[in-house]
Amino acid sequence: MIRFEHVTKRYADGTTAVDDLSFEVAEGELVTLVGPSGCGKTTTMKMVNRLIEPTEGRIFLDGDDISAIDPVRLRRRIGYVIQQVGLFPHRTVLENTATVPHLLGWKRGKGRERAAELLDLVGLDPSVYGDRYPEQLSGGQRQRVGVARALAADPPVLLMDEPFGAVDPVVRERLQNEFLKLQAQVRKTVLFVTHDIEEAVRLGDRIAVYGQGSIEQFDSPATVLGAPATPYVADFVGADRGLKRLSVTPIEEGDLEQPPVVHLDDSLARATERLRAEGARWAVVLDGEDNLHGWIPADGFTTKTKDTVRAHARRMEAWLPVGAPLKQAFATMLQHDAGWIAVIDKESNGHFLGVLTPARLHEALRRSIDADAQDVPRAEVAVETVESVTKTASR
Repeated sequence: MIRFEHVTKRYADGTTAVDDLSFEVAEGELVTLVGPSGCGKTTTMKMVNRLIEPTEGRIFLDGDDISAIDPVRLRRRIGYVIQQVGLFPHRTVLENTATVPHLLGWKRGKGRERAAELLDLVGLDPSVYGDRYPEQLSGGQRQRVGVARALAADPPVLLMDEPFGAVDPVVRERLQNEFLKLQAQVRKTVLFVTHDIEEAVRLGDRIAVYGQGSIEQFDSPATVLGAPATPYVADFVGADRGLKRLSVTPIEEGDLEQPPVVHLDDSLARATERLRAEGARWAVVLDGEDNLHGWIPADGFTTKTKDTVRAHARRMEAWLPVGAPLKQAFATMLQHDAGWIAVIDKESNGHFLGVLTPARLHEALRRSIDADAQDVPRAEVAVETVESVTKTASR
């Protein structure tokens, strides 16, 4: 969708902002441009909508050389979101959102209808917020309106220049979450400028790590964190890149252990006897369709009771769906002071798949790094553990 061919931007004083840049962004892909201030990432983005003209090279949008397209018409095909939002203070939220459709000549009713749809999509009820003015909104709400306005004419490309940089960390995380949900629905081709490597990793399908005017590495977040291409990239992503990688490594079924399980209608006496005989301290409780219900300890019950497991099962607080990032799994363990979390298949109404322990979480991270290095699926990577070393030594 976007292609740079040997693009250079050189200013009259001799400063080279970007130097011989060549890369492609696929349709529907979100690429984050990350690097320190003055590295050329914003210049790169502004050349796409011709707010800045390149000195050399060519840029293509959906196969068209943008130098041959009228700049005003080009910009109306591209959504643009900036850190300061840039809402018109004298226009209502609905009117601000309908700005581009109005410029494109849409009928007033159609433009307002589209604006209302987009406000609803970004989590702002148009019946509540549509008639308000920007000064009546919080910073996070204004950013949402900015995103809605950029999407109002349904552009194929969205340019975002540090759109969440002016809000506090809590609001920023919420906006990032909402934007990821939104992108999953609309699948725009996005260039997203940020100086924050954690934001780049969290949002990007791929990351372009900038040095001074050039891209040092252009790859998936997992690869950038697990196999930095240069010492510069390794230094930029930080010594804690292993921890950052937790956020882009999903839980897979192969990461899970299979603990004892009991069912709601099982006899409590028989269930506790079996667990004690197996030396298990607890069991996962499932319903009749093997969906997660909760858990139950092995101790504390008399074997003479006629109760079923249902009467004593405890609520399961620490659980996640398969595919959730390992970072979220680690955070859930800490939040609930849990030695493991249950993992379910959310697509099948909570079918229980197994449990993730801290040891298995660590193994999953190591396998992910090795899998990228060897260019093989994670399931094919064997990692050395204390257990495997002990078994080998005893043979």
